[in-house]
Amino acid sequence: MVRIAHHAVVAEAGELVSVGLGSCIAIAIHDPMARVGGLAHILLPAPPASRAVENRAKYASTAVPLLLGEMRALGATGPFVGKIVGGAKLFGDLLASTGGTMGARNADAARAALAAARVRLAGEEIGGDFGRTIRFDVATGVVAVRSVRGGEHVL
Repeated sequence: MVRIAHHAVVAEAGELVSVGLGSCIAIAIHDPMARVGGLAHILLPAPPASRAVENRAKYASTAVPLLLGEMRALGATGPFVGKIVGGAKLFGDLLASTGGTMGARNADAARAALAAARVRLAGEEIGGDFGRTIRFDVATGVVAVRSVRGGEHVL
């Protein structure tokens, strides 16, 4: 179970799960050849510029390098494949006047972090006004997404 602002990495077989993705983003990264995968449940796009980062899993910009480093320690060499889920707009237009919703900002930051790390984005389910739960099967790379509104489907 990967909670908010946490991450996990496993090799060979295992399932990584994140429950209650609202404006947060789940970033799943997979090395299909090594069968190593990592999942981060990020809360914010990037850390404040004026502070040292204590929890790298909390931010999209720092979670991707964190996952890749730990995946490499388990034998992953790439190429890597990424999938992102979440980024819901749960509070209407509350933040629209301040640069967009937190969910949209998190999604943009997750895409940018994956691109900067040269991880191919192979699938995403972003936006809406409802929460989601994901199950990431590390052996296969399959990410199953479940929501009250959308049922369950695979990325």
